[in-house]
Amino acid sequence: MDDRAPIDLRNPVLANYLIGLREGLEAALVVTILIAYVVKIDRRDSLAKLWLGVGLATALALGIGALLTFGTYGLSFQAQEIIGGSLSIIATGFVTWMVFWMLRTARDLKGQLHGDIDKHLDGAAWGLVLVAFLAVGREGIETALFLWTAVQSTGSTTVPLLGAGLGILSAVVLGFLIYRGLLRINLSKFFTYSGVLLIIIAGGVLAYGVHDLQEAGLIPGLQSLAFDVTAVIPPTSWYGTLLRGTLNFTPETTWAQAIAWVLYTIPVLATFLWRSRTPRAAQ
Repeated sequence: MDDRAPIDLRNPVLANYLIGLREGLEAALVVTILIAYVVKIDRRDSLAKLWLGVGLATALALGIGALLTFGTYGLSFQAQEIIGGSLSIIATGFVTWMVFWMLRTARDLKGQLHGDIDKHLDGAAWGLVLVAFLAVGREGIETALFLWTAVQSTGSTTVPLLGAGLGILSAVVLGFLIYRGLLRINLSKFFTYSGVLLIIIAGGVLAYGVHDLQEAGLIPGLQSLAFDVTAVIPPTSWYGTLLRGTLNFTPETTWAQAIAWVLYTIPVLATFLWRSRTPRAAQ
């Protein structure tokens, strides 16, 4: 049986807000850089193609989210758990790659995007559609996968989408303020701090995926618990839903979940912190 407790609006939306803010701000920065450069070189005629690429990337992310949401209806419980567990693991991989990619390339991101624009400005410049589509689409696909796993783990569609929507809205506002020169933020610190939180959240998503695969019978040990703290942290309590909604923590955690969380979170977090302190990661 699936013992995941429903979650209501009293549950905080911090984790999903952070996901929306982080991914949204990356996309907003990319769009800001592309638009500012096209305007600077007096090629405003290409702005429509940039926005077309952004629109197509957004439509792709929404389409993937809809496919994941409605495509699993009618499947058996085992099939749903296999899909949910597998996508949770894939989402963890995407988020891990994303935080390290931004840490590695943030310093040269502007130059890379300018170079891509220069390559596609000849002729009708339809290549700019592809540049904007690929640059924004990555964040959109990652967000769709991560939000889908959040919806599955909490049992609610409202709270994860509300949190992510607020995060994306905040990112759009920040991107506009940065573009207008009204706001300057330390992006290096922002991506470092948010990266730490996202790695911890991703560890919880990974553990949730392992639990789904255990319920599907692909991983043994569903009844072998590493700890059971339901007496201290009831799943239906406000702090129980707080931990589930932000960190995917479950009071009844199997050994497989605990081992997966430790083997992922500790080395990945340590590597991320070490790399963030090197001169190469400086903005």
